[in-house]
Amino acid sequence: MTTRVLICDDSRFARRQMARAVPKGWDVEMLYAENGQQALDIIRQGQADVTFLDLNMPVMDGYQAMEQIRSEDLPTMVIVVSGDVQPEARKRMQAMGALDFIAKPVDTEKLAGLLTQYGLYSGDMEKRQVEEDTASQSDRLDVYRELINVAMGQAGDKLAQVLGEFIHLPIPNVNQIASSELRMAIAEIQHKAYVSAVSQGFVSAGIKGEALVIFNETNFSSLVKLLKYRSQALNEQQEVEALMDVSNILIGACLNALAEQLDVKFSQNHPIILGRHCDLEQLLKNNVSRWNQVVAIEIGYSIDSQDIHFDLLLLFPKESMDVMFDKLMYMSGRADGYPA
Repeated sequence: MTTRVLICDDSRFARRQMARAVPKGWDVEMLYAENGQQALDIIRQGQADVTFLDLNMPVMDGYQAMEQIRSEDLPTMVIVVSGDVQPEARKRMQAMGALDFIAKPVDTEKLAGLLTQYGLYSGDMEKRQVEEDTASQSDRLDVYRELINVAMGQAGDKLAQVLGEFIHLPIPNVNQIASSELRMAIAEIQHKAYVSAVSQGFVSAGIKGEALVIFNETNFSSLVKLLKYRSQALNEQQEVEALMDVSNILIGACLNALAEQLDVKFSQNHPIILGRHCDLEQLLKNNVSRWNQVVAIEIGYSIDSQDIHFDLLLLFPKESMDVMFDKLMYMSGRADGYPA
């Protein structure tokens, strides 16, 4: 009997990755949705026996969609597939009725084992074939976004472990821009006039980049308390340590996750503080990238319960992103094209 499987993810690349991970021997009819609202429309029509649901999506995210599935008692079994691997994310979704939780990128063998465990599938674990086509520029940005989505989730999980708080993760913003536009792009994501910032460069074979962590001016005292320093009094030394510690956690975990997906190793420069409680315009003017074209990736982390907000900005020259794209296609077994 054919099982109707719905894959809900805002990334076209991620949807096809998920489709490829579904065992070839499983008799399924595939349906796709780009956000929770589209998924609900399909589920309400009785067209989804099993739903693979992402968490961070526009229009309606996975949490909102799961709440509707529960409140309406809709007929589908939900398995969450997300880059956000925080235990709290898993706990929230399973409390609302999700069957289980799979971390991105999806491991085919683990997926087959999970499906077998729940009596949904029994058979071989061979990957399903998915049609491919060539990659347009928008497709490439989508691939970069999903690559960063996985790294962002692992960095958020690492920070959550250290701070003991749930980290709100956004949809990463990926844009290819001229370096002359970089100051304007950063100013748009950070609306505070005064900020503190830490920068760190990194390099691997054919890949180089810069990471910039920008902190707004809210609640440094709460950040120091969450880091559990011996002295809880907020002073200049504690603030500097907090800036460096949080930046090291975010940048290190994010680069480790990127390296794992690309099968590379990054060498990292020593992090430096670009400025503390300084004017954003002046900070950007003094530190704008010298590359002609950059791919700017912005991730806005927040700890809502503590009113703490900061942005991680990854900057890559276009040539480095081309190398990363080729490596990811090769690692995914699709060196000649991009999935349809």
